[in-house]
Amino acid sequence: MTGERELVFLLIGREIAGRYRGSVLGLLWTLINPLFMLAVYTFVFGVVMKSRWTIPGHESATHSTGEFAIILFCGLIVFQFFAEVVSQAPGLIVANANYVKKIVFPIHVLPIVSAGAALFHAAVSLLVLLVFAYAVFGSIPATLAWAPVVFTPLLLLVLGIAWLLASIGVYFRDMNQIVTPLVTATVFLSPVFFQRTALPTWLQPWLSLNPIAVPVEGFRNVVIFGVQPDWAALGNYSLVAIVIAFLGYQFFQKTRRGFADVL
Repeated sequence: MTGERELVFLLIGREIAGRYRGSVLGLLWTLINPLFMLAVYTFVFGVVMKSRWTIPGHESATHSTGEFAIILFCGLIVFQFFAEVVSQAPGLIVANANYVKKIVFPIHVLPIVSAGAALFHAAVSLLVLLVFAYAVFGSIPATLAWAPVVFTPLLLLVLGIAWLLASIGVYFRDMNQIVTPLVTATVFLSPVFFQRTALPTWLQPWLSLNPIAVPVEGFRNVVIFGVQPDWAALGNYSLVAIVIAFLGYQFFQKTRRGFADVL
């Protein structure tokens, strides 16, 4: 088990380094890409469409574009983590076919490596967010300590989905074409760009079916607003995440026996 853990960390480091190998700016792209998208989304939703957020403790949705950008960026961190892992999952085993033929290699760690690299990028984005949040709001809430508690169920859910998609992607190569638009739809149908309360009352509970809705709201509450997460919603989400992670892993282990024949 210790050897497998060391292998995972080694592969995560190689994945992160390999992504930027040969580029002039290297790891700086980890900062540039999310900041560029933040600028675009802030301009479209904050300036052009004049979207605003009702901050807990405030009576109305009145705040600066800078504050809106911070709120938006917080939700995008959660989405980017989800999107990075899920988008890569269908082609993960195919792209590492050489590992499949090595009997001693634990190929089930490949989705974990992908999630670990995405988690690193999310952590870097969080550091950038905290710097900007302190500059705009003047403080960092103590509830930031709950951020790992909010993020862990999402990690489990994403791993379960990744194991499932990685396995299906070996046998059904069109899976990439299906997953890409679904991931895009996920962000626009989640509370990244709008608040749950902006929806009709009857529709608000259905928003929780979106796999990133609860983590986005919880992460934003503890990192930006200084509000405790909705523990009931987070508890239900965690139970679902554990089940999906278990089923995804079991499905992967059952189907991996035929990988070598297909590849």
